[in-house]
Amino acid sequence: MIKTPAFVVDALALKRNAAILQDVAERAGVRMLLALKAFSMPAAKPYLYFCGTCASSVHEAKLAKEAFGGESHAFAAAFSESDMRELMALGIHHITLNSIAQLRQWQCLAAEIGHTSTHVGLRINPEHSEGQVPLYDPCAPHSRLGVRKCALRGEDLNGISGLHCHNLCEQNADCFVRTLAAIEATFGDLLPRIQWFNFGGGHHITRSDYDRELLIATLQDFKRRYPHITCYLEPGEAHGLNAGSFVCTVLDVVENAGAIAILDGSAACHTPDVIEMPYMPRVFMDEAWQGEAVPRTPQLRVGAPGERAVEVRLAGPSCLAGDVFGDYSFDRIPQPGDRIYFEDMALYTMVKTNTFNGIHLPDIVLRTAPDTFKTVRTFGYDDFRSRL
Repeated sequence: MIKTPAFVVDALALKRNAAILQDVAERAGVRMLLALKAFSMPAAKPYLYFCGTCASSVHEAKLAKEAFGGESHAFAAAFSESDMRELMALGIHHITLNSIAQLRQWQCLAAEIGHTSTHVGLRINPEHSEGQVPLYDPCAPHSRLGVRKCALRGEDLNGISGLHCHNLCEQNADCFVRTLAAIEATFGDLLPRIQWFNFGGGHHITRSDYDRELLIATLQDFKRRYPHITCYLEPGEAHGLNAGSFVCTVLDVVENAGAIAILDGSAACHTPDVIEMPYMPRVFMDEAWQGEAVPRTPQLRVGAPGERAVEVRLAGPSCLAGDVFGDYSFDRIPQPGDRIYFEDMALYTMVKTNTFNGIHLPDIVLRTAPDTFKTVRTFGYDDFRSRL
C-alpha cells in the first residue's frame, strides 16, 4: 500500500494527453512545448509529447537540459546579469525578454562574449484579458508581464526574431481566437518581420470539452496568412491534466459546527493553489483504488455540500487556521485510517510544495499499470533541514 501523503501520477493518463497534443501539433502545424512551471517530473518524460521545454528560471533551464532535451526556451519577468550569462552558457535556444531594458541588457552581454546562437524574442501584452481571476491574469491592469504597444514607439527592434504572448488560464479555444484577434489588431505590423511566435500556455487542450477543431483551424488560418512564422504552443496543464492524484489518510475527526476530518496532507504545504486560486479540488473515496487518476465510477466521487448525507470539512494538519481543502458531503463521516483521493493533482502541486511547520513532503509515485507503482522520490528530515 502506498505510504501517504503521496502524489501519484498516472502514466496511462499522461499517454492519453500526449496523443491528443501530438494530434493537435501535427494537424495545426505547430510545435508543442512543455512548460516546466506546471509539470517538471523527469520520470514522466517517456509518457509526454513535446518538442522542447519552456523554463522560468536558470534552475528550470538546467533541468530542461539535463532531463528533458529538445528545444530549450526561457522566459522570466526579469533576469539578472548572472542569469543571462548562465543561460547563454547553457546554450538556450530561445529566450523571451519582458522589457526593452532587458532586451538591451541581453544584447550587450551577448555582444561582449560573442554569443549569437540564441533566438531572442519579446513578450507582448495585447491588453486583452480573458482570465477570471486577477491573480492569474497576465493582462490585468498594472500587470508586469509583457510589453504594451505604447512602449515600443521609437524603439529599435533589430535583433528580435520572435514574439511571445500569454494571457490564458485553463481556457477554451474561443478565448484564444479573441486573443489572436487582439494581437493582430495591436501588433500586426510586427508579424511580417518575425520568424517565430510562442502563443503561450493556458490552452486546456486535453480537457474533454475543449474545442480542438477550432484551435486547429485558427492556427492553420494564421499560418496561411503568415507562412514564414514558426508557431509554438506552451501548455503546462494540458500535459498533466487529470493525470495525477494526491492521496491522503484521515488522521482524526473533530467536531466544531460540523465534522472536520484532519488529513496527513496539507492544503497550505502540498496543494497551495487550493488556497491561492482559490478552488475546491474534486475528491473521491475508493477502497479498491488501483492508482487511477479519476474514480472508476462517478458514484465514488464525494459530493458538494448538501448532495450527500453528511457534510465534512477536509483540512490539513498544519497550525495555519486556513489549512482547509474545502467543505464536502459524504455518505458517512470519514474515520481515521480512511483514504481520501484528490483529483487532478499532477499540476502546480509537486512544483509548489513547501515545508511550513516542518510537515513531511509527499512522496512522488508513478503508476505504470493498474496497481503497479514506482516510487520516484521520497523526502525526509534532511529535505526540511537543508532548506533552512
